[in-house]
Amino acid sequence: MAGTLYLVPNTLGPMDNAGDNPLASIIPADVQLLTSQLTYFIAENAKTARAFLKLLSATSPLANAIQDIRIAELDVNTKSNALPALLAPLLAGQDAGLISEAGVPAVADPGANLVRLAHEHGVRVRPLVGPSSLLLAVMSSGLNGQSFAFNGYLPTDAAMRSKKIKSLEDRSRAERQTQLFIETPYRNAAMLEALATQCRATTLLCVATDLTLPTENIRTQTAANWKAALAAGKTPDFHKKPTVFLLLAE
Repeated sequence: MAGTLYLVPNTLGPMDNAGDNPLASIIPADVQLLTSQLTYFIAENAKTARAFLKLLSATSPLANAIQDIRIAELDVNTKSNALPALLAPLLAGQDAGLISEAGVPAVADPGANLVRLAHEHGVRVRPLVGPSSLLLAVMSSGLNGQSFAFNGYLPTDAAMRSKKIKSLEDRSRAERQTQLFIETPYRNAAMLEALATQCRATTLLCVATDLTLPTENIRTQTAANWKAALAAGKTPDFHKKPTVFLLLAE
């Protein structure tokens, strides 16, 4: 009988100085306990996965020592022909945890192809409850939570990015749909400046940074107000910090 592929939530950033149980506020206790009993993980980054397991071990003793837990890597560069080997232990009956570098796996994150392969082979897939920066951003933005779309990363080329922003704004207006996207953290300032200057003055823009972390900051206002704030030198504290951008055209 095949094992179960658990989709294991991770933190959204470093949990420094978070007390005796740093995961308590974001990962349910039963999810922590279940995860601690797994001995095989498929992770985007093995180092990050080990750091998470170390946090976990503070309150949920691990089934094996961290150095004895098998962690196979699956990232954006993993070829499709490498996936069967990652799934093989499950087909042999072992349970496994698919874990992201941050947040939930297979959403804005590698792993969806492995999940699909698991379904093709009849392997049970069980998602576990944990933090998703995208849903948290929608919840806290005040924008339309009935209809929204995630668009990944926008183009880095300025001209192409401008064209994409215009396209998303037009779609948002036509469908009354919130548009979400992310950026490489060191380019956050350039993204916000592009949004503030290229969107219509009345378009609502939300910047959600470091969600669930002590430095969390969420702010929604019109493009015109963002443009004025930037002109006054009032840039959000989001340099090199994970940030979700949202827009809703009026």
